[in-house]
Amino acid sequence: MADNKDTQYQGANAHSSSDNASNSASNSNDSNTQSAENTNTNAFGYTPFANFPFGNNAFGFGSNPFNNFGTNAFDLPQNPLDFLSKTNPFAHMASSIPPYNPAVGEFYSEFFGNMTKLSQQIAQQSMRANQAPQYTNTSIMMDLMDGWRKMGQMVTNHPGTMVEDQLQLFKDQMHLWQNTLQQFAGKKIDPVASPEKGDKRFSDEEWEDNPIFNFLKQYYLLTTQAMMDAIDGVEGIDEKTRQRLAFFTRQWINAVAPTNFLMTNPEVLRLTIESRGQNLVQGMKQLAEDMGNSADTLNIRMTDQSAFRVGDNIATSKGKVVFENHMMQLIQYDPSTEKVKQRPLLMVPPWINKFYIMDLRENNSFVHWAVNEGHTVYVISWANPTPEYKNVGMSTYMKDGVLAAMDQIEAITGEKTINITGYCIGGMLTALTLGYLAATKQESRIASATLWATIIDFSDPGDIGVFIDDKIVAAIDKQNADKGVFDGRMMGVSFSLLRENSLYWNYYVQNYLKGERPVPFDLLYWNSDCTNVTAALHHFLLREFYINNLLRKPGGVEIDGVKIDLSKVKTPVFMVATLQDHIAKWKSCYPGTQVFGGEKVFVLGESGHIAGIMNPPGSKYGYYTNDNYPADADQWYKDATYVKDTWWTRWHDWIKPFEGNEIKARIVGQNSQGKEIPTYGDAPGSYVTVKATEALTGHNFAEAYRSQLPPV
Repeated sequence: MADNKDTQYQGANAHSSSDNASNSASNSNDSNTQSAENTNTNAFGYTPFANFPFGNNAFGFGSNPFNNFGTNAFDLPQNPLDFLSKTNPFAHMASSIPPYNPAVGEFYSEFFGNMTKLSQQIAQQSMRANQAPQYTNTSIMMDLMDGWRKMGQMVTNHPGTMVEDQLQLFKDQMHLWQNTLQQFAGKKIDPVASPEKGDKRFSDEEWEDNPIFNFLKQYYLLTTQAMMDAIDGVEGIDEKTRQRLAFFTRQWINAVAPTNFLMTNPEVLRLTIESRGQNLVQGMKQLAEDMGNSADTLNIRMTDQSAFRVGDNIATSKGKVVFENHMMQLIQYDPSTEKVKQRPLLMVPPWINKFYIMDLRENNSFVHWAVNEGHTVYVISWANPTPEYKNVGMSTYMKDGVLAAMDQIEAITGEKTINITGYCIGGMLTALTLGYLAATKQESRIASATLWATIIDFSDPGDIGVFIDDKIVAAIDKQNADKGVFDGRMMGVSFSLLRENSLYWNYYVQNYLKGERPVPFDLLYWNSDCTNVTAALHHFLLREFYINNLLRKPGGVEIDGVKIDLSKVKTPVFMVATLQDHIAKWKSCYPGTQVFGGEKVFVLGESGHIAGIMNPPGSKYGYYTNDNYPADADQWYKDATYVKDTWWTRWHDWIKPFEGNEIKARIVGQNSQGKEIPTYGDAPGSYVTVKATEALTGHNFAEAYRSQLPPV
């Protein structure tokens, strides 16, 4: 079991390290590519590779390492990259080109007319997107330039390693070139470089069978790996700088992959020939539409948006909104059992996404499952902030969000004690609430707390940490001060860029080069249904948590004069993290076992941030458990036992002592005395339907409560 677990763990790490970078879209022709390099930004609105230092230098994307290499009987060019312009590797595709007829001229006239019109539309949208001040762009570029300066200085001081690496790269390139010649001769040769496991970019047979594309693939893999090795191996630079350089280099590497360009992607070329370029026309239309719906960064559609309707075919659990204010709507769900648990269950979702990830489909809905297990389930549905919410901070989210929900649940049910569950950033808010209640002698209001994928220690927040330091946060603050909120569309893209090959560039190729329509996928619909983040709350999160790491520090965070100390929390806490989570790394969640002062349980699920949490009975992912909690997370994992079952089952058994007695099922819309109470419509409510773009223009369904907002 241990050997198998270690293999899974190493495989997960390898998978995580392989997907770590991205930029925005680029096009195949020279003018479009240049435009993309100049205008593409990442989720925080900057252009990190406008002056990328590896171009045309040590690793030779623009150099020729083959000048002194002789030719043979094939009389091939000395520079193998010349094949792309001097040979025709697509001759075998010619049979798919329809014979010429008089309509061809008319067809191509229409084709180029459409492309010209769409190009003009895209150019106009690019100009619009770049008119806003790019404070973070300037800040991060300054950090990157300083990092490259430090790296260059260290290479100059210690040139030995770099020389050895370049010599090895040169040898590998020579080996690859010799293999290419032999493949032209019809021989089957083992590759010099192969894609990492799980890299599906080069799955088309042409990448292996065609000598040109096989060479291009391996040359790309060799050269880009040498870049990453150079950053990893250089001595004398601090780890924060190294991490930032590595992250943005990976972004560039994956952005310039040959799979992302028309003339170097055999599958796209084949499709273009077969469809007479209609894939490109359709792709340009979709690109223009997506740019029109994007913020500062291209937001690529991942799914068919028209296929889903919240409350109709997703978020369908029955219930009613039983309370609302300027911060949230509180939903109570209909019971499905004759008897229910005495203590209600309140669920606190993250405020950067909609709550219905907990109620996506009936077969994987935690809400549906918990209701069937006899819980009276309440869920907070956060208001989508408008610019007027600029000064709404963590204190308001706690008091007018979580605590207001608890007050209302008590008023409806008569129960003074509840169980509570928080997810991701909603879990951080839940942890702060636990600390606040402990400090104000109200700890008895919560019988147990469950934290899903909740970071407690921000000393290693993962790749998202490369965006965050004092200068960058100051720039983000300035940007947010102008808008009042951080655009939720940018937040959504930023998380996609942490796994760019699977969550960004593959959709770029599919949508814009192949011209395919995205397929319906409910999880991706939810992922793109973003919420904005208020300026004050964003500042608090970045400054207090990510930079200063104050959540785990006793008294480090203060809410309305109350110092939060999680070690004073005696409430039993059940913590769940997932092995491949790239947003809330499990080793950053595990320190909760060392911080909370009462009973605690920590389990580690398989898979990632969503699939590992939304893992109902019968699903394929298991979990790891270990009742001993050493300070070292790796030691805990080494001694853990694997259970082939969902962690939901373990939680179900754990929470039983905190559920209270069984009572008659509660009727939604009535209080504990059977009297009618006000309701505000059926679940999933109205707040959840507000899009980020609508809120940016000042619209949300909490407008009746504007007077409760702090002054801007």
